[in-house]
Amino acid sequence: MPRSLSEAAVAAYRRDGYYFPIDVLTEAETLELRRRLEAHEAESGGPIQGDRRHKAHLYLTWLNDLIRHPRILEAVEDVLGPDLLCWSTSFFIKEASDPGFVSWHQDATYWGLSSPDVITVWLAFTPANLLNGCMKFMPGSHREQVAHRDTFDKHNLLSRGQEIAVEVDESKGVPAILKPGQASLHHVLLAHGSAPNRSGDRRIGFAIRYIPTYVRQAVGAQDSATLVRGIDTYHHFDPEPRPSADCTPEAMATHAAVVGRQVQVLYRGTGQDHFRP
Repeated sequence: MPRSLSEAAVAAYRRDGYYFPIDVLTEAETLELRRRLEAHEAESGGPIQGDRRHKAHLYLTWLNDLIRHPRILEAVEDVLGPDLLCWSTSFFIKEASDPGFVSWHQDATYWGLSSPDVITVWLAFTPANLLNGCMKFMPGSHREQVAHRDTFDKHNLLSRGQEIAVEVDESKGVPAILKPGQASLHHVLLAHGSAPNRSGDRRIGFAIRYIPTYVRQAVGAQDSATLVRGIDTYHHFDPEPRPSADCTPEAMATHAAVVGRQVQVLYRGTGQDHFRP
């Protein structure tokens, strides 16, 4: 029996490739996360971007706590089982009235992981709706990998500006409308994308990618991940240290090394050596 999701919810995820909403945080807890993020940005001199958007849980203690949140892990365990790694995290932030968008794509295309048993938990720090460019999911698209092309469009929030290379019927897309503190789950092969933010406030989402411990990195050098639940008897990934405080020199050095390795996987074949701003 599932611990968090209902049997119907698990069945819907397996059928459609996504499920939402899941209540994770209270309004007050979510406001505190946004406050911490924006305090960090103020101290750093501007909006979080580039390499710093990725795997920020390696240098910010409160994000390292968040990837271990029981309500998140219980939902993920209901689908992937009890032994879980956090493989990566990313901020997806659209500034107010900004042209940034996410093209229709499937995450598995560039991640290099050995199995499609991968879930992204997308947690809303702010409302996610049609006005500010919430994600849209294409039901059932997780059953087949399709061809992609790289665009490197400057307004595309994805690493390579990657997009599905065949026509997508956007009228069939389901908007993942979330309140602050709610999350969605989606499969690594699910086609999804989002439009620009036409609202007067930032749209802030935090994506957490979870894998069972039997999954491995299949295309790159040795990868790393954070054990967040259960035990790891496979040891396919180097264990990642938990930061002792925010932005310590040790944590920043670890983050730079880890992200540098992951860039080699995500940008393989392009000559890029860092995440785009």
